[in-house]
Parts: sequence; C-alpha cells; structure tokens
Amino acid sequence: MGRIRTNLIKSTARKLKNKNLVVFKNDYEYNKKELLKITEIPSKKIRNVLTGYLTKLTKQEMKNKEGKK
Repeated sequence: MGRIRTNLIKSTARKLKNKNLVVFKNDYEYNKKELLKITEIPSKKIRNVLTGYLTKLTKQEMKNKEGKK
C-alpha cells in the first residue's frame, strides 16, 4: 500500500503544477530546487512531501502521454 497524503499537499501540488511557473521534471532533486525558488515553505518535511508528490504527478503525466500515442 502507498503513503496517504493530505488534501493540503495534493491541492497545493496541483495548483503549483497548473500555474506553470516552472516545468517540473521526473527528477526529485531538480523539483526540490525549483520549489525552493518559487515558494517559501518553512517546514522541511512538508517541502519534501510536496516535492515527492509533484514528482509522482509528473511521472504519471508522462506515462499517460506515452500510453496515448
């Protein structure tokens, strides 16, 4: 079973992704650096969970695009 994420994490990640402030990639470290540039999250744990969820969403999008071709 996977890890359960709160609605705050999910909604924030979707908002950041939809605003297209930055193009997120499959790389966790890259996404973490980009997230630090555009937001100010004081909690290290929340920042890391948010980055992980953004990376997961990006991977799912890429997988769906490959499947539709």
